[in-house]
This record gives sequence, structure tokens and C-alpha cells, in this order.
Amino acid sequence: MVVLDFMNWPILLLVLGLATVAIPLGLNAYVYAVTYGDRYREIEQVPPQPIAIVFGAGVWEDGSPTPMLADRVQAAIDLYKLGRVQKILMTGDNFHPDYDEVQAMSSYAEKQGVPVTDIIRDRAGLSTYDSCYRAQSLFGIQQAVLITQRYHLPRAVYTGRQMGIKAVGLGTPDWGIFRNDSMTYYTFREFIAVVKALWQVQVTRPKPRVIGPFEGEKSGE
Repeated sequence: MVVLDFMNWPILLLVLGLATVAIPLGLNAYVYAVTYGDRYREIEQVPPQPIAIVFGAGVWEDGSPTPMLADRVQAAIDLYKLGRVQKILMTGDNFHPDYDEVQAMSSYAEKQGVPVTDIIRDRAGLSTYDSCYRAQSLFGIQQAVLITQRYHLPRAVYTGRQMGIKAVGLGTPDWGIFRNDSMTYYTFREFIAVVKALWQVQVTRPKPRVIGPFEGEKSGE
């Protein structure tokens, strides 16, 4: 019969509490470190790549991109116009008829002179994991620059690499640009998302919600 020493419970709880914080911190530090050398803050630093992958980040009710999404697309446009990329993959959520991140992204780029023939659309990029999985498995992308805000970039680059893409990243500004309370929320959420990403790419390797081609959901369907 095991007799529990209740005097040790405070120590046990302290150890468990420290582990709950230390393990995610360690995992986040690992992802940050292994992607550090291939994450860029300025467009001019990015080496030439065959394609840019832009992750969705929300649209307004009128279908226009949110400021965070517009910044990502603008960075891809700037790379394209500098000749650093030849194509742009817009990957985002169009799983509901009245919500189409990819159309917002594509229209924004087309209005600034990016030919429609150089824009690839993935309307089933429902998460960073799904977007990277589909970019490699469906679109055959082997090398790319991934574009997102800096807080999200380590996870994006790490996930892309684990999906078989030789990925570098361009991080658009976030802290100091967007509201501090919003960035605090996004950063905390990202802290948890990194742990989930490691579990997905190293342990479970789930299939994306949509595996094959997907044309999106349209109003009236």
C-alpha cells in the first residue's frame, strides 16, 4: 500500500507548475533558434526564391483585407516587383461562402500590377499546417519564402520545412504597428500554437482538412 506524503504536495505542485511553463518555453525557444538564420526582417535581405507563400489573416465584411493581411500581401508584391520571386501562392480560408481570404489577397495584388497568371490560389489553407502541407503535396512547391508577421514567422518556417519545403521567411512588422493588446493576445496564442505545431509535425502528421483541389465555397451553394 502506497502512503502519500501530503507534506510533499506543495513541492509536487510547484514542480508541475514549473514544468508546465518550462516545457512550452523550451519548445518555443527551439523553434525560434532553428529558424533564426533564415528569417528576414527586410525585403532587400531575402535571397531570390521561385515563389512566395502568403498566409491568410482575415478579411473585413466588405471582402477587403485586414491591415495585417494587406501588409503580408504587400510584402509579396514588393518581392515580386523586385524580381525576388516569380510566383505568389495566396493560401487562406474560403470554407464559407461569405468569407474569402484568397480572393481578397489576389485582388489586392492584381490591382497593383501582379499578373493573374503569376498568382496561385489555395482556398483551403485553413491553418499554417494545412497551408504548408498543401503547398508541398498539392502544388509541388519545394522552395519558397514564407510571408507573415514576425511573431508568427518561426512557426511558419519550421512547419514549412517539416513539410518538405526549403523555406525561408520574411516577417512583416507587428509590435509597434498594431495595438498592444492585440499583439499580446496574438503572441500568447502563438506560444501555444508552437507546441501544437511540434506535436503535429513530429508526432501525429494529420492530413489537412482538404487534401485535393478545392475551389472554395460560393454564395448560393
